[in-house]
Amino acid sequence: MRDAVAAALVFTGGFIIMVLEIVGARFLPIYFGSSFHVWVSQIGVILIALAMGYYGGGALADRWPRPRVLGTLLLPAGLLVLAIPQFAAPLLDAVIARHPEGVPIPPFWLKFDPVLGSALIFLLPCVALAALSPFMIRLSVRTLARVGHASGLIIASSTVGSIGGVFISGFVLIDRYPMSTIFRLTGGCTILLGLAFIALDRWLAADGKEERTTT
Repeated sequence: MRDAVAAALVFTGGFIIMVLEIVGARFLPIYFGSSFHVWVSQIGVILIALAMGYYGGGALADRWPRPRVLGTLLLPAGLLVLAIPQFAAPLLDAVIARHPEGVPIPPFWLKFDPVLGSALIFLLPCVALAALSPFMIRLSVRTLARVGHASGLIIASSTVGSIGGVFISGFVLIDRYPMSTIFRLTGGCTILLGLAFIALDRWLAADGKEERTTT
């Protein structure tokens, strides 16, 4: 049961990250143009977020191995994604408007502005979502003999979720819904994921009390 719950949670987290990456790669060209650098920027920022989330999630899990810690990270991350349709446009306009009108934008900023724009919108929520995998490995491992099994299951589940996020966002969501709706749906899913971790914390606490009572 614990393995199934852990796999489902990290599957959902991986799915959401890839939806944000693919939809973001369609959203940023509205402001920065559909150049190759925009795709590179979005991919690079998501990879930075994954690295930060993996490291930070592992450190948090060692210090506070409680699911509610992840829940408190995911709730504001979900609210941030939910609000992208409201705050992204003025934020990205400000990134562009800082260059003087009538003056060619330096080549460095032509490449780096999409990185800056992507990081301002997508970095923080994706860091929180990336923290799921190391956190769930820490919570799933009860003995050293299960480290390989638990880590393999968590990483595989997260990757399968990411694969699903790529194809569903690319083949279904973008064709059927406006990007603002996709962001709101994704933000809502992230909030529900945070609430699920808070509920999981209570479940594990109750399960632990029951085990101590029986022993």
